[in-house]
Amino acid sequence: MRKFLWLAFSIAVSLAYLSSLDLLRAQQTVSADLPGAPVPQHSSTGATAISTPSTNQQTKRILGIFPNFRAVGTDTHLPPQPVKEKFITASQDSFDYSAFVLPALLAGEQQATNSTPEFYQEEAGYARYFWHTYLDQTSENYWVEFIGPVLTREDTRYYTLGPAKGGKLKRMGYALSRAVVTRNDAGTDTFNISEVVGAGAAAGLSNLYYPASERNFTNTADRWEVNIGVDAVTFIVREFWPDINHALFHGPNVLPAANP
Repeated sequence: MRKFLWLAFSIAVSLAYLSSLDLLRAQQTVSADLPGAPVPQHSSTGATAISTPSTNQQTKRILGIFPNFRAVGTDTHLPPQPVKEKFITASQDSFDYSAFVLPALLAGEQQATNSTPEFYQEEAGYARYFWHTYLDQTSENYWVEFIGPVLTREDTRYYTLGPAKGGKLKRMGYALSRAVVTRNDAGTDTFNISEVVGAGAAAGLSNLYYPASERNFTNTADRWEVNIGVDAVTFIVREFWPDINHALFHGPNVLPAANP
């Protein structure tokens, strides 16, 4: 499991590094063509958000596949998320067609390493690995993106720092810090209780459906670590996705508000 996470982390870092170099070279040329006035954006609640146009563009999907509805720029001012919106985003991340990709990959890695011998091998074994990892992911989504944020009044959106506010190392550190720091509904930074505690709650809940031999502190802590690690990787990808999209696909330069 850790090997998979480190591989994903390495890929994200490499792509971010290469694309940020291209974007920084192109930014001066692109910025000259941008209008100076703020661009009004509309959230799913109907309220208007103001953001300054930049090359820090976020699309609703990454590579046209993975949901990216919760990513916005740090200069974007949005109203507090209603409970309904938090529930919708958690549901989208759990039941979107792309939600099966990561569990499928993790299930293959776990079966290859025989991480849970009780699941055995072949097709039936892979099916057991898959539904367990998918249920892990779904449970963690609802704890981290819905139950926790509703109770603690935290904002589940990812606010991209962007190249205008720092180099790649600063942005990397910022993205990783989002695993322990987030915004509350009032718009100020706060300890990310939803992520840290919610990921732990999901890991603890998984003991209800894993074999009895797997229900120990070490395995629960490993699942907790994986939950936070996967989210940290997604924060890095969201942070640098505008760079990658602009450098490789020449995407538009308007930063939209989050809209589930």
